[in-house]
Amino acid sequence: EKEPVRYANLMYDRRVVRGNTYALQVIPASTQPSPWEIQRQREARKRALARKRAKEQMQSRTPEPVEGREHIRVQTELYLEEISDRIIEVDTECQTDAFLDRPPTPLFIPAKTGKDVATQIEEGELFDFDIEVKPILEVLIGKTVEQALLEVMEEEELAQLWAHQRAYAELRNAELAEVQRLEEQDRRYREEKERRKLQHMQMLQKQKETTEKIAARAFAQHYLADLIPSVFNNLRESGFFYDPIERDIETEFFPWLMTEVEETLEMKVLGRTVLDSLICTVVEKRLDAFSHTPLSNQTEAPAEKPRPTDAAPQVASETGAADQPVTEKEETDQPVAEEQPAHHVSFQSEESDLAGTENLETE
Repeated sequence: EKEPVRYANLMYDRRVVRGNTYALQVIPASTQPSPWEIQRQREARKRALARKRAKEQMQSRTPEPVEGREHIRVQTELYLEEISDRIIEVDTECQTDAFLDRPPTPLFIPAKTGKDVATQIEEGELFDFDIEVKPILEVLIGKTVEQALLEVMEEEELAQLWAHQRAYAELRNAELAEVQRLEEQDRRYREEKERRKLQHMQMLQKQKETTEKIAARAFAQHYLADLIPSVFNNLRESGFFYDPIERDIETEFFPWLMTEVEETLEMKVLGRTVLDSLICTVVEKRLDAFSHTPLSNQTEAPAEKPRPTDAAPQVASETGAADQPVTEKEETDQPVAEEQPAHHVSFQSEESDLAGTENLETE
């Protein structure tokens, strides 16, 4: 749109050149632009818009914000700076030195004119020095002597004051020394009194402790009179005091003796068990033998009886075998092994077996 012409103010008048003269705009003769100029401006505006759209399309854009949010431009530079529409303005002043005051105008002294005039006075024309000086000297000497007397009197008074002060200081020092002596004496008396009281209290405390110790010792002796025998009896009954020989017999000899006795009894029981089994085996075999032997052998057997001389050694040997079951077992194992396959035995072996069985039964 064309800006309206404001003729009331020269600042808005295009005919007034402001600034550089190189920016002088040439005003056309007619106010209406030509058609080709309007067409050129439109094309230029279209090209600018197309260039702007292409540039916007080429730039990477962030996705659209979600509902309820909006995108805000954020500075991503290394150093942040405040963004403000108003340019920051700072006022700076510079003050020069003040003007120096003009020095005061010196006093005007006119130049001396004419000649100097002097008057000659001879000696004795105005006054006599010896006569005129005498009262002055008398006054000065009187004042000097009077001042000297005053100073001497003042010195004597000061000396007397100093003497009085020294005497007073000596008296005061003596009184202070006496007071200190009395205070020290009172302090010594008080300390001695406290020390004597402390010693007496300590003596009473020690006497009380000694009495209590004596009473406690007597009570302890009376109370613990039967303690040591009872303790030793309890310890002896508990087994803490023992005879080493008796303990050795109880712990070493008796277990060994019992073990040996048990082993001996076990061997005897084993021998008797083996002997019983042998007797049972021999009786069974003899029963089988008697049941299977022919009648001729049965009729001949009673005719021959064992001689007493022959049976006695067997009985003695079998009694010895009873005391030694292991040896008898070894001896009896052999006949049993021989008798198992044979059903018919000799008459002499049968008599010896019968004699052995009778001996065992008598035992």
